[in-house]
Amino acid sequence: MFNEADLTALAITLKLAGVTTLILLLLGTPLAWWMARSRWRYKFLLEAVVALPLVLPPTVLGFYLLITLGPHGPVGGLMESLGGRPLAFTFTGLVIGSVIYSMPFVIQPLQNAFEAIGRRPLEVAATLRASPLDRFFTVAMPLARPGFLTAAVLGFAHTLGEFGVVLMIGGNIPGETQVVSIAIYDHVEGMEYAHAHWLSAGLLLLSFLMLLTVYGLNRRFRIMQS
Repeated sequence: MFNEADLTALAITLKLAGVTTLILLLLGTPLAWWMARSRWRYKFLLEAVVALPLVLPPTVLGFYLLITLGPHGPVGGLMESLGGRPLAFTFTGLVIGSVIYSMPFVIQPLQNAFEAIGRRPLEVAATLRASPLDRFFTVAMPLARPGFLTAAVLGFAHTLGEFGVVLMIGGNIPGETQVVSIAIYDHVEGMEYAHAHWLSAGLLLLSFLMLLTVYGLNRRFRIMQS
């Protein structure tokens, strides 16, 4: 079944997916809210930037992140000059790459959920003297709950399966940056198909269960609203 290295890679993968999803929800919620409500004529430029990881090859994104976070890049060089270490080939570097790569899978569902609310519920709350912050937390967020669930699960599941970005920016350091997708590749290269089967089947089952939960809960939410 799983050896110690596989379990370590699985733990790193789950930690990476959890941290990435949490960061994206915290940073992506206000951004998605602004994108859903703003009437700025050039908003499409920001929407294109957010959606770019959907069409950009992972190795391209990983390459430029490697250059940026490496010792000779602007961020990595700054970290090194301040007495730290470059972020390339570290878990922190993996988080940065994962946040950028999984960004559209979190922000777009949130934006769609906020847009689906419409202006009427918020206008009604405003007539009751609710502040903008109150309207967001007491009206918008509860109505957008299915969008938050979808965003969280898609962001988490997408991070679980990353390969190109994490390989470029994190390498393949056992116990530090080796995630499950890279461990599977290593097993296949070493013709250790039994280990590759167990890891692949585990990710397949986990991803299926998460999607099953999303569709089931969203269906229940729609029934409750009808």
